[in-house]
Amino acid sequence: MGQRGEHIALKFRIYDGTDIGINTYAPSMTVSSLKKRLLAEWPQAKTVTPKSVDEVKIIHGGKVLENSKTLADSRITAGNQTGEAVIMHAVVQPLVPKNKKTGKKQKDMQKMNSCSCTLL
Repeated sequence: MGQRGEHIALKFRIYDGTDIGINTYAPSMTVSSLKKRLLAEWPQAKTVTPKSVDEVKIIHGGKVLENSKTLADSRITAGNQTGEAVIMHAVVQPLVPKNKKTGKKQKDMQKMNSCSCTLL
């Protein structure tokens, strides 16, 4: 991992192949804070736009990052070459409302709100 205090350049790729920024982040930043910044930068013209941080999943190295962990805890390292950004995938998974009577998620809603991600 990079030296302490060194910032990490990150670029986010969303469902349609569009990239969101190349910004630098401190290794001490939590994934939850990262999602908040990503949500603020999300292109509003897209057909799928997250409404809350809970609807965004960030994937790096085939793993969904946990909100409470920092970038350092998640083993996010600087790119191999100077100036190279680490690419992460951002997936939108809308929350499924619960049925008021049973408290269970509706199966029909799960099918309609499901998402998939292909890592290249």
